Amino acid sequence: MDLTKNQPQPEARLHFLDYWRIIRIRKAIIITVFLITAIIATAVTFILPPSYASTTEIEIEPDYVADINVGGQTYATYDPYFIQTEYEIMQDQQVLNRVVDALNLNEVWGKKYNNGEPFKTSETIEFLKRKISLDPVRNTKLIDITVYDDDSQEAADLANGIATAYRDYRLDLQRQRMMGGIKVLQDTYDADAQKIQAMQANVDTLRTNLGVNDTDPTSLGPTPLVSEEEMQQLHTSMIEGQMRYAQLATQLADLKKLSLDQLRNVLPGTPGVVATDLSSDLDKLHSAEQKFVTMTNEYGVDNPDVISLKSLIAELNHEIDASVNGIMSTLEVNVQSEKASLDSLVTMVDSAKLQEQKETSRSQPYWEAKRDLENEIEFHKLLAAEIAQKQLDLDIPKTSDVTIERVAEANKSPVRPNKTLNIVLGIVFGLLVGVGLAFFIEYLDTSVKTIDDVERALQTPVIGVIPQDVGCLLDEGVDSRHAEAYRVLRTNIMFSRKDDKLNSIVVVSAGAGEGKSTTVTNLATVFAQAGDRVLIVDSDLRRPTLHKILRVSNSIGLTNYLLKQNTLEEVIQTTSIPTLHLMASGKLPSSSMSILNSSQMREMITELKRRYDFVFFDSPPILGVSDASVLASEMDMVIQVIQYRRYPQPMNIRAKQSIEKVGGKLIGIALNNINMSQDESYYYYSGYYHNYYYSRTEDEQEAAAKQSADGGAAEIKQKY
Repeated sequence: MDLTKNQPQPEARLHFLDYWRIIRIRKAIIITVFLITAIIATAVTFILPPSYASTTEIEIEPDYVADINVGGQTYATYDPYFIQTEYEIMQDQQVLNRVVDALNLNEVWGKKYNNGEPFKTSETIEFLKRKISLDPVRNTKLIDITVYDDDSQEAADLANGIATAYRDYRLDLQRQRMMGGIKVLQDTYDADAQKIQAMQANVDTLRTNLGVNDTDPTSLGPTPLVSEEEMQQLHTSMIEGQMRYAQLATQLADLKKLSLDQLRNVLPGTPGVVATDLSSDLDKLHSAEQKFVTMTNEYGVDNPDVISLKSLIAELNHEIDASVNGIMSTLEVNVQSEKASLDSLVTMVDSAKLQEQKETSRSQPYWEAKRDLENEIEFHKLLAAEIAQKQLDLDIPKTSDVTIERVAEANKSPVRPNKTLNIVLGIVFGLLVGVGLAFFIEYLDTSVKTIDDVERALQTPVIGVIPQDVGCLLDEGVDSRHAEAYRVLRTNIMFSRKDDKLNSIVVVSAGAGEGKSTTVTNLATVFAQAGDRVLIVDSDLRRPTLHKILRVSNSIGLTNYLLKQNTLEEVIQTTSIPTLHLMASGKLPSSSMSILNSSQMREMITELKRRYDFVFFDSPPILGVSDASVLASEMDMVIQVIQYRRYPQPMNIRAKQSIEKVGGKLIGIALNNINMSQDESYYYYSGYYHNYYYSRTEDEQEAAAKQSADGGAAEIKQKY
């Protein structure tokens, strides 16, 4: 079995009481740090000069707000960086320079803070910045300008001065922008004037070279050769002629489709046809034909009147045909005449248009140049009007985009230092630092603190908890308040024995000064008071202390017996308790370095175990001297004493491993020097007995002590 192998340890979890325990144990550090911090905070608070604050509130608007159109709706654009930008500008040199000059801060502060030597402007500005606190009011256009100073009136003057300087800066910036705009317009105006001169010269040259007759200075186009009225009349005449010609041509074409007999009946009623003779002849023909019919019926065909009438009818038909042909010829002539007239009119219109186009094409460069010149002159006039308007706006006093909503006033009460707040913060901070330092020191402290620490680290039960400042029970008596802790330890030892023959016990520790000798003495005393025959052997040959505790001589002892100089009876000394004996260490000769590892030592242990009920050995530290390891290997039981908050846990672990390596039978750990008043985790382990037992009367305590000394020993002996 590998005793050096580390066993897994359960996870440590701190309870609320553990935190309270740390605070109680480290209360000196906490109180010291707390007091130092509180005193420093209070002293600094009262040492610091008073500081007054004055606040000016201003509202700022952007110089120019652009609009955008979305879906027919106009919205003002929002600049999310405007307020922050202006916030930085207020702290910039271009604004603070104005404050320095306006209030003459170089001279004033030089006398006040620099032994009368004026500050440089850059130094004054840096000093001023440290006094300023700018706070934009969220979701508004307001900014609070707060100035802190040891003079309340100066604080108010500085706050108002910064607001005024920023307002003037914005006004000057606005004026500079307007002047810059006017300058740009003026430069454009001057350049445009030169351009107009050049364009005018070009127009004059074109008019001369092209021979343009421009008698109207306001005209922007050539004068027509044919007036618009005349051209309109020509167009009207041409349209009327086209209509007449179309009508006559259509009428003539329709008439030509008819025969002569049909024409006789149609022509007299045709519009626009003069057929008076034809109508008369047709009337005569109709009368003659009617008369011919009548006479033929009465006289016959051969009648001379009938024959004469027949000849008249033939002559009338001939004349009628001649009239029809004449009318048709006249109509044809009229159509041709109308056609000729129309062609002449069209030719005249086309000629006028062609002449107009030629004239317009020839003079077009001139008129285009003249129109461009007129446009440029109009633009020049607009520039002049705009310059005049801007100049007028510049001369009119402007309203700043910065509005001072609240003027700073001198406050009578200082705002710094806030004595109450500073002292409270100092107290709270000191308390936090003290507690934090206590927990940090506790974190760095790897020594044994609780029973759980021991059992978790060493995987060994704690069988005894010894309170702080324990003396020798032989001196304190059986009724000592500390005796009960050793009685508990004795009881646990008795229960740890697996055999009644196991009666040799050695008490070891990792380092010096952990209370081994006191523990051995008091534990042996408790056993002796219980009626057991007990022997204490001081085997710490290099630094023996038991003879001092029990106030006996160390002239002879263990070394004398092992060197066979004396017998057991000669080296064993008695004490005030008849059943308690002591074997001192004796003088340490130079030849006794390995005396404890001798056969004589083993024989002595066997003999002592036979003579006494219990034999206790006090040993040196196990990590520093080999004697302790030798004793641990020879004893029936080993008890490791660990002093509360003395050595690191790894040191105690190595001590336990040293015991196990030599085959020692470690039955448990005795925690020593516990401060019960500080560490509440040990109260129920040992302190409850004190409150219960010693709250009774002296008679009750004496009876309980007697019963514990007599009956308790008998009961334990019967059990074991």
